[in-house]
Order: sequence, then structure tokens, then C-alpha cells
Amino acid sequence: MLAMLIYYLITINVLTFIVYGVDKWKAHRGRWRVPEATLLGLTALGGSVGAWLAMQLFRHKTQKKKFRYGVPAIFVLQLVALLLFLSMLTQH
Repeated sequence: MLAMLIYYLITINVLTFIVYGVDKWKAHRGRWRVPEATLLGLTALGGSVGAWLAMQLFRHKTQKKKFRYGVPAIFVLQLVALLLFLSMLTQH
């Protein structure tokens, strides 16, 4: 079960990182953009680390408050959930 969680988190974070990068690329070229709801949705589904790394590397969405504060807040919530999950695993 833990291995599946690790694979999931790696996959969702790589995917989130790529989607943020594609959105930045499209922004520079005046093309159709990835909806903010999609970006935040991927973040909420476990991709907060990938989102934060992409924001820093690509300088993308760093001025928007819902991303500047939302992504770290989602990360903290996910970290707490992960720690609770791991503590439940170790109790059994």
C-alpha cells in the first residue's frame, strides 16, 4: 500500500509540474491556456510539490494570491494527511 502511494505521489507531481510548464509555455505564445481550476485541482490531488517547483522554476503564477498562498497551504494539508496516514500504518 505504501509503495502504491509513493508511485502515485511521484506520478501526480511530475504530471503537475509538466502541466504548469506547458501553461507557462502557452502563456508566452499567446495560446489557449490551462484553466486555473485544472492547475489547482492537480495541486489538490497530491501535486503540491510539483506545483511549487514549477512555480519557482518557471516563475509562473507566483503573483496570483490563490497560487502564492494556496499551493503552500495545500502542501501543508497534504503533509499532515500523509503523516496521519503513516502513523496509522505503523500502529497496525
